Amino acid sequence: MRIRQAVAADLPRLQDIERSAGEPFRALGMPEIADDEPPGVDVLERYRSAGRCWVAEGTEDGIPVVGYLIGEPVDGSFHIEQVSVHRSAARRGVGRALIAYVADHARDGGLAGLTLTTFREVPWNAPYYERIGFRVLDESELTPGLRKIRATEAEHGLDRRPRVCMRRELGHTRADPAPPNN
Repeated sequence: MRIRQAVAADLPRLQDIERSAGEPFRALGMPEIADDEPPGVDVLERYRSAGRCWVAEGTEDGIPVVGYLIGEPVDGSFHIEQVSVHRSAARRGVGRALIAYVADHARDGGLAGLTLTTFREVPWNAPYYERIGFRVLDESELTPGLRKIRATEAEHGLDRRPRVCMRRELGHTRADPAPPNN
């Protein structure tokens, strides 16, 4: 797997990935999430042209791009707006690799942490992010930018199910240090 900046030609594929990644929500009784339209190409282009859209390339099943991550700096951290993996590549570490790559990018850019908002009770949402080092933020810990994001989500009806803001500190070292020379 290789992670790289997205190019314009990738953007329609990212919409396909989003649709595929949404399908498992049906089994949880959340068809509104499965049916939600992916970000438009114009929205994805905004992230891409700002250098904040990464893709994971894979060669399995003949699918060259299997996952993507978009986000932007918010209040001194990098806020992950969306990370999605095509169902054909699920449970193979693609999302974790994208997050690790972006963590290094954010750290190198002087940001202190990663943030995201997600569903509290969906197994591949908050419980997954906790396993990879994120923690749920208390209401008192929300920054003005995170409060604004949550308000926008509520306007779109995402608060019908329990949602949380989460954060992972980045520290001073890269997530994947080079192996020792032995």
